[in-house]
Amino acid sequence: MPEQVGREVEHEITVAAPAEDVYRLLAEVENWPRLFPPSVYVDVLERDGAMERIRIWATANGEAKNWTSIRELDPDGLRIEFRQEVSAPPVASMSGTWIVEPQGDNTSRLRLLHGYRAIDDDPEGLAWIDQAVDRNSRAELPSVKAGLEEVTRAAELTLSFVDTVTVDGSAKDLYDFVNEADRWSERLPHVSEVKLTEDTPGLQVLRMETLTKDGSAHTTESVRVCFPHHKIVYKQTTLPALMKLHTGYWLFEEGADGVTRASSQHTVVLDAESITEVLGADATVAAAREFIRNALGGNSRATLGHAKDYAQTRR
Repeated sequence: MPEQVGREVEHEITVAAPAEDVYRLLAEVENWPRLFPPSVYVDVLERDGAMERIRIWATANGEAKNWTSIRELDPDGLRIEFRQEVSAPPVASMSGTWIVEPQGDNTSRLRLLHGYRAIDDDPEGLAWIDQAVDRNSRAELPSVKAGLEEVTRAAELTLSFVDTVTVDGSAKDLYDFVNEADRWSERLPHVSEVKLTEDTPGLQVLRMETLTKDGSAHTTESVRVCFPHHKIVYKQTTLPALMKLHTGYWLFEEGADGVTRASSQHTVVLDAESITEVLGADATVAAAREFIRNALGGNSRATLGHAKDYAQTRR
């Protein structure tokens, strides 16, 4: 499947997890935002036996990009081959292979092969891809290692939850309120500053300063993928203390009666080492889970409440 390309590189790492588990978690694309720092969101567009067509939204060299890839899954050989169907400039073509090699019952060697060309074989474009592939691979493999090992032994550090409101208003108006995050400092009391950039339609970078109940502030940055007028998914790339990962989505489901269910979902992986530093010497994982649930849920419910008011006044 990999084609003749201008450059071929390989990265590898040893993972303290069974080879079958390593392969499975890589094959299931819903795990990618947790395992790969650059990955924001992955959507399976088509499946045909061992072949999959997927669309990936991720950051590369600090820029938000998206592309479509074809994958061929080989669970018996513990291999996943991939090829970008539609690449983002300056990439002309990108292909490669994940190879998982057992090294005992609970240890694996994970190899990542890449082959690629730049548009018009441009040297500057090729240098940009070299940097992006090397930087992302060096970030991805330790994160994959940590994520795979964490899944089996630290489930208590992961929490997911959803808050939902019912709105006598349209999904479009609710979506518009969340999509227009550049106006949040005017519309939401807990947001003091905000900067929204959208160089590619539907692909946003949102940086904002959020106020907590005690009056303190923290700055976060997220990459958001927007699907009008139904869903906005995001991944925080600049995180507040206490979190190693934060992903989520806003979902707007309008019924035939014009009533819409608006939901905010969060998935968080706690940073165990920072719990006592942030919450005090006696703080436990359970206390940290409760703190995050209340903090994130409180802000989400506040945003949903203001979005509800906005949508209902536009009926």
